[in-house]
Amino acid sequence: MSTVEQQLDDLKAQITSELPSDISVSSVKYEGPELVVYTRDPKKFAQQGDLIRQLASKLRKRITVRPDPSVLSRPEQAREEIMDVIPDDAGVTDLDFHADTGEVVIEAEKPGMVIGRHGSTLRDITKNVGWTPEVVRTPPIESSTVSNVRSFLKQERDERRDILEKVGRQIHREEMSDDEYVRITTLGCCREVGRASFILSTPETRILIDCGDKPGAEGEVPYLHAPEALGAGPQTIDAVVLTHAHLDHSALIPLLFKYGYDGPIYCTEPTRDMMGLLTLDYLDVAAKEGRAPPYESEQVREAIKHTIPLEYGDVTDIAPDIKLTFHNAGHILGSAVSHFHIGDGLYNVAFSGDIHYEDTRLFNGAVNDFPRVETLVLESTYGGRNDYQTDQEDSEEKLKEVINETYDKGGKVVIPAFAVGRSQEIMLVLEEAMRSGDIPSMPVHLDGMIWEATAIHTTYPEYLRDDLRDRIFHEDENPFLAEEFNHIDAGEEERQDVADGEPCIILSTSGMVTGGPIMSWLGHIGPDPDSTLVFVGYQAQGTLGRRIQNGWDEIPTSEVGAMGSGDGRGTLSLNMDVETVDGFSGHADRAGLENFVKTMNPRPEKVLCVHGDERSTQDLSSALYHDYDMRTFAPKNLETFRFL
Repeated sequence: MSTVEQQLDDLKAQITSELPSDISVSSVKYEGPELVVYTRDPKKFAQQGDLIRQLASKLRKRITVRPDPSVLSRPEQAREEIMDVIPDDAGVTDLDFHADTGEVVIEAEKPGMVIGRHGSTLRDITKNVGWTPEVVRTPPIESSTVSNVRSFLKQERDERRDILEKVGRQIHREEMSDDEYVRITTLGCCREVGRASFILSTPETRILIDCGDKPGAEGEVPYLHAPEALGAGPQTIDAVVLTHAHLDHSALIPLLFKYGYDGPIYCTEPTRDMMGLLTLDYLDVAAKEGRAPPYESEQVREAIKHTIPLEYGDVTDIAPDIKLTFHNAGHILGSAVSHFHIGDGLYNVAFSGDIHYEDTRLFNGAVNDFPRVETLVLESTYGGRNDYQTDQEDSEEKLKEVINETYDKGGKVVIPAFAVGRSQEIMLVLEEAMRSGDIPSMPVHLDGMIWEATAIHTTYPEYLRDDLRDRIFHEDENPFLAEEFNHIDAGEEERQDVADGEPCIILSTSGMVTGGPIMSWLGHIGPDPDSTLVFVGYQAQGTLGRRIQNGWDEIPTSEVGAMGSGDGRGTLSLNMDVETVDGFSGHADRAGLENFVKTMNPRPEKVLCVHGDERSTQDLSSALYHDYDMRTFAPKNLETFRFL
């Protein structure tokens, strides 16, 4: 008998001994990090509300209780009884029964009403029908991404259970080594921004954290074939942890499956959906630009199928010697500071991913409250000595001034913005400004992926700032449903109508003017001296956005494509005003990064400053060393740090 089988037998015996004699256990299985207990007495289990919590505390495991399929009532009968238990105001839109696991997935507009106070309604459902309820939110704005991901996972349910059982056995395998060490190997984003990727290794386990792209980078992105990475084969990686969905962190996750990786990806649920949206768009952009894509859409589906979503604050076993906990990073939807607890209190490492320390309109600020962290891997995008951002309130006032001045001239405001995060932040500013009369009410046209990304935000309001979440729960207060917002979905003809029409605001991808619909808007509106182009995000060196920001007013028509009219010399005259409004970044500035470290209690012993150019990482590393007397590093790519 294998060690895992013996473990499960022992657990079954222990659970049986802890339960009242009239509650049976038919089987016990690992599914990913969870222990699943099947019982022929689900109703009795539900009647004792604290029983599962007590078992989880005693066994120190995440426990799910499911009914043995042999005792399930018919779905038609269960449907009626479930609907009798759930309040009508919950807005149930679908019930989906899965007899093989005894689960019923309940989709509702107000999941909280299906859950009930402290889970009381869920327990009532199981008490009445025996089925185990799982609740998901009906998106307030229809999202093809969320719909497609849910449909795909439903279709792949059987294979996904096989994957989870395999992962569960891998997590709970016997530890084989007596050595004690922790290593971090840098595979990208060191003294540069882009291609974030790290290996965290112990004698038992190797975890890959992030796997992103860097546009324009030479050679392999990141260094996956190095001996320290996948050079020894993808099967040497136990798990992948994804901090958030931006492409400089997620773009090459599907590539791992092309190389033969077959293990789990841990991230939050919105990160999973955003990863699907952004990586499929990444392939689409590559095809349009005539570049060979690094992988196919099939590998994106494999990545989604292998994802195990975790919620903030859940302590989860991901290997025999590693527990993972996600905490809000305040950067984009679902972004997570990833805390690794290694061994039995042996060592603790936190990877910040990308963070925003202060609250924004969209998110609560990043969490830095950990029981212990010996080593912190900290982003340094704005870690330079003079990288202090404008106060957000001042930034909002400047944006409103620019909009009012342009409106008075009869022009249009064009804002290039990232689809995820920055666009929703700007939408909230505009909605409030129009509602309060600070700017005139006018159409706000959303082009590119912005509307779809916004729909995903409204699907997961629990990941948003507290007051925003409460507004989304009340449909008539949902700011993203304001009547001024218009989704551009008819392409060039609709853009031409907007360009010929009344004053308005246009939010369009791409944020750095490197392709996408923003190029069309430059063609249509760029020659108009009454209109304004407003940059609200970072413009990287070498991008068209940076060149325009630096004063370019003649754009090669090859950059703009077929949109708009050139002047016969192969250029487009950019006559519109150009403004930059700082302060809307999803990254902490220098003060925010220092405060993130300063307010940690206890502070880490070591800090690795990454994800910033050479000046930023070295400036931040030096400042943290001098101010807080800790060991700091600004590593290069392909360095390995050994701890213990």
